[in-house]
Amino acid sequence: MAEAHQAVAFQFTVTPEGLDFHLSREAVKQLYLAGISSWKKRFVRAKNSFLTGVYPASPSSWMVVVMATAGSFYCQVDPSMGLIARIRCFLPESQLLSHESRTVVSAVLFSTGVWLSAVLLFRQTMRLLLSYHGWMFEPHGKMSRSTKIWVALMKVLSGRKPLLYSFQTSLPKLPVPPVEATIRRYLESVRPLMDDEKYGRMEALAKEFKEKTAPRLQKYLIFKSWWTTNYVSDWWEQYIYLRGRSPIMVNSNYYAMDFLYVTPSHVQAARAGNVVHAILLYRRKLDRGEIPPMMALGIVPMCSYQSERMFNTTRIPGKETDTLLHLLDSKHLAVYHKGRFYKVWLYYGGQLLKPRDLELQFQRILDDPSPPQPGEERLAALTAGDRVPWAEARAKFFSQGKNKVSLDAIERAAFFLTLDEEAHGYRADQEDCMDTYAKSLLHGKCYDRWFDKSFTLVVYKNGKLGANAEHSWADAPIIGHLWEFMLATDKFQLGYTEGGHCVGDPDTRLAPPQRLQWDIPQECQAAIESSYRVAKALADDVDFCCFQFSDFGKGLIKKCRTSPDAFIQISLQLAHFRDKGRFCLTYEASMTRLFREGRTETVRSCTSESTAFVRSMGDAGQSRAERQRLFKLAAEKHQHMYRMAMTGAGIDRHLFCLYVVSRYLGVESPFLAQVLSEPWRLSTSQTPQQQLKMFDLDKYPDHVSTGGGFGPVADDGYGVSYIIAGENLITFHVSSKYSSPETDSKRFGRNIRQAMLDIAELFDVPAKKAAK
Repeated sequence: MAEAHQAVAFQFTVTPEGLDFHLSREAVKQLYLAGISSWKKRFVRAKNSFLTGVYPASPSSWMVVVMATAGSFYCQVDPSMGLIARIRCFLPESQLLSHESRTVVSAVLFSTGVWLSAVLLFRQTMRLLLSYHGWMFEPHGKMSRSTKIWVALMKVLSGRKPLLYSFQTSLPKLPVPPVEATIRRYLESVRPLMDDEKYGRMEALAKEFKEKTAPRLQKYLIFKSWWTTNYVSDWWEQYIYLRGRSPIMVNSNYYAMDFLYVTPSHVQAARAGNVVHAILLYRRKLDRGEIPPMMALGIVPMCSYQSERMFNTTRIPGKETDTLLHLLDSKHLAVYHKGRFYKVWLYYGGQLLKPRDLELQFQRILDDPSPPQPGEERLAALTAGDRVPWAEARAKFFSQGKNKVSLDAIERAAFFLTLDEEAHGYRADQEDCMDTYAKSLLHGKCYDRWFDKSFTLVVYKNGKLGANAEHSWADAPIIGHLWEFMLATDKFQLGYTEGGHCVGDPDTRLAPPQRLQWDIPQECQAAIESSYRVAKALADDVDFCCFQFSDFGKGLIKKCRTSPDAFIQISLQLAHFRDKGRFCLTYEASMTRLFREGRTETVRSCTSESTAFVRSMGDAGQSRAERQRLFKLAAEKHQHMYRMAMTGAGIDRHLFCLYVVSRYLGVESPFLAQVLSEPWRLSTSQTPQQQLKMFDLDKYPDHVSTGGGFGPVADDGYGVSYIIAGENLITFHVSSKYSSPETDSKRFGRNIRQAMLDIAELFDVPAKKAAK
């Protein structure tokens, strides 16, 4: 609360005798404590930067090297082979430094050089080891000799407890695939979607591109990969996200849901107090680097770069391109309730507010009877509409005065909180409860979420919660990591009283939340209403079906001897074919975080193998054994493609970057133009589950997560997100558009359920009777 106290700590009045000063001891004390807290943060960040910079070495290992060198000298053995003596010759002579002192300094310098050389050697070795991906392609349960040796070396080099960013500089760069391989895999992916004539034309375009245009573009791309950390990520962020001029609500932002069956407290202010405190505990761990990096197999680190902008980040609109504003720290929260905006300080005396204090502040907001100011209620609709009108309104009406101060309070907040007036969540007696819950989180009323913030936390009237996240700064697994920490901390560590309130007693000395002030002229209000109409039309067109598939889960899917993800993806192909009578280009998101600053890659799930299996399911002449054989081929193909995407041998990011280079060079490529114009009529993504394992899901089966979802990518297509929660539950989030006569989310949901059951029956997997 430093800013608030600065206003009252030093007060003075002008008198005939001069200036009359008055000091507030309490305010000065709070300023002092806030300053101490700030310096502590700086020290911790500096310390962590050093520790991650020398990982896997440590200051203690430096001391060991220095002591070993000193011990060698004591035994009259020169480990430097004369280098220490030569270093001593270059040290300036001084009366303060005796011959022995200069020898000690020289020995320390030599030891430090040896230690730093060892650090660099370890890092280079680690980078080479992490470039090995053979372990991913080996059969489940089997490990080759080379992989066993690799595992042993990895354990030796990464034995010390790492910090969040310890492996960043050791991660390999994302490789640029050969053009020939990418084009071959592309043609293979579109073969089942084209007749012979169309495929022949595409094959000719690909051949011409490979022989004439691609070699020049590839050279530029390889050069970029040499001098940048990741040859894809910066362009992906810029051109796919920040340069988009259409609304980010529905089209880009995604959402996350609460526990499915459990609501820890039905007191809105209390639930908000606990979860906000839990989120800030996560932020503190993030700032200190105390969160361990995600590790595949327990030994292979994934890139943690995306976590840096989780907090204190806002997307700023621009006429041609948006930008990301990221601050190192933010001490306040922006809150919305009943059309009013508030600024809530998160610290008092340099200490994080306790959950009970936060509950008090949020309850004060809930009890505030004041009405919204003119134009305030729907102000956030500007962030939900087209980007250019928002950029123009921001420059014209929010660049000075009280409007700028209030907008800064929102954009510079740690994150955004909405205390929602509605009640949502799972109810066994309400069929469409999850559909309305999903739509509320995806777009709300189009003006009660700040869609530009890194994420908006939504706490409903009944204590249920969710989040809406902006996509450009990071991908869903990053928010998922925070979300799991928050839910587990809220339920199992912070807890509630019997009455549902936060534990402890509130500090009533806290100043109440600050109401943000606005002066919004009629012209600006007209711009707000225009954006609202655009957003409302978009939101009203979203058709959602969110449902739980509890007939079986990953435990029984494994009896089919395939991965749960491959099983679901093939089921989606079967469901889509039954829904539309044809196949379509299918997008499944895969991650490339095995590489530095890696984000995502596309797995093209509609393959020749999967389409062959789907057709066999509709062919009465096909035997059960033949269908099983075709399914296994399709599953193996899908798993291979997923692994290829994860290891940098995907298709779409390479073609995307080649296209960007072609635009820079002014080169026209009919092949790339055709590739980039193809719509993804089935866009899918799996939400990761239990990345942290902060509680035992077998012991608390009711605490399954509901996952999250996103809007449809194509106007005539489906967006499908799913989470494999526990052994016996899969939650699907299906989206489409009412305006398309070809799609119906509930119909597609029924087709997904039936496809899952039909494939399970093929392998004699026991399942409950499907709900009608």
